[in-house]
Amino acid sequence: MRTIPSPAPADRIRGVVLRPGNDLTMTDLVLAPPGSGEVEVAVVAAGVCHSDLHVVRGEWDVPMPVVLGHEGSGVVTALGPDTEDSGLAVGDHVVLSWVPACGACRYCLAGRPAACSLVAEVVAPRGVLYDGTSRLSSTDGEELHHYLGVSSFADRVVVPVSGAIKVRKDAPLDALALVGCAIATGVGAVRNTAGVEAGATVAVIGCGGVGLSCVQGARLSGAGRIVAVDVVADKLDLARKLGATDTIDASAVDPVAALRALVPEGLDYVFDAIGKITTTEQAVAALGQGGAAVIVGLPPTGSTARFDPLALAEADQRILGSNYGSVVPHRDIPILVDLVVGGFLDVESMISARRPLEEAGDALAELNEGRALRQLLITGHRPTAYEPAEPGVAAADSAAYDSAAYDAYTAYAAPRSASGPSTHTPSAYDPTKREG
Repeated sequence: MRTIPSPAPADRIRGVVLRPGNDLTMTDLVLAPPGSGEVEVAVVAAGVCHSDLHVVRGEWDVPMPVVLGHEGSGVVTALGPDTEDSGLAVGDHVVLSWVPACGACRYCLAGRPAACSLVAEVVAPRGVLYDGTSRLSSTDGEELHHYLGVSSFADRVVVPVSGAIKVRKDAPLDALALVGCAIATGVGAVRNTAGVEAGATVAVIGCGGVGLSCVQGARLSGAGRIVAVDVVADKLDLARKLGATDTIDASAVDPVAALRALVPEGLDYVFDAIGKITTTEQAVAALGQGGAAVIVGLPPTGSTARFDPLALAEADQRILGSNYGSVVPHRDIPILVDLVVGGFLDVESMISARRPLEEAGDALAELNEGRALRQLLITGHRPTAYEPAEPGVAAADSAAYDSAAYDAYTAYAAPRSASGPSTHTPSAYDPTKREG
């Protein structure tokens, strides 16, 4: 590891570092100030996701040592140079996005920022920011890596401006951490990747944070039947609360046979929200004529699944990969927050625990044992209490916010044609601007 200069002691933070050999430690770190096009955020809450667990298990190849965490929310505390047009200011509430799109590559320009080349080729695999360097180091000068351009298991983070999505200040900021990954990924998979139509039959395999978000997305889309599949009774009960019309205990029956019994002609859409080889194969096997299996959960690197390509072709079926719900973060995340505030998306029921950042290891252990949904790691930072009359969030804005939430709901619930999603695709993507 190369040594980098340490900033002033005032930039000391605390964070959770993973080193080779499953060495997970909460320790003092040094955070360099934001560079060009970057912003510093005080983390309020970080969600504990299976993607973090994959890294701890050694199932994904990630540069180490690394500061974990990719799902989070917080408050802007400083802006670097060249951020005048970002729309961000100190004190803004933000949801962190683990695809901080560059806005200039061919995928961003085609309106597909979730596939950003810079993120896929530099930020994610190398554990750095845009310029190929890190803002994180140990107190003795050892460079530490960013996880997915976020590293939210820390008091403060530095991210590209496109990785900090400004949201309304009357929303519950800690719970909004889930919007940055679980909600965006699950709801986005239903709405953006699959384009589920009103009246469609849907199954969701796996009722963790992402799977339950798929269930809610299917409900918002007006799906006619939503079947939740899991091995944990409490998760199935919650899935019913969030919109599932039927549930299947996969520990007691063959899930494909049970799905066929409920929907003999096969499902229009099956979402694999786990990412095991068996669940991916089950998703394909449960499809009906013209159906789509959507792979949302992520398996270990190098995994392969089997399917019958002749049957797939003859039945006009599709297998779709969904990265980050195919979202446009600056368009979709504020809309999802509107839905949370309007009561159309239930985030609170998906949170099984709030615990201090120091308990990250215990939280990951509980997730590994299948005993937890989404757990929030809470830092010591608390945002200033929301005041409707404060500058930029005037009392008159609340009516506009209520209208925005209703408009978001009606857009998500409107009947849709079988030709696919009606999501607007811009001709060019500006990562600092919210799309309409």
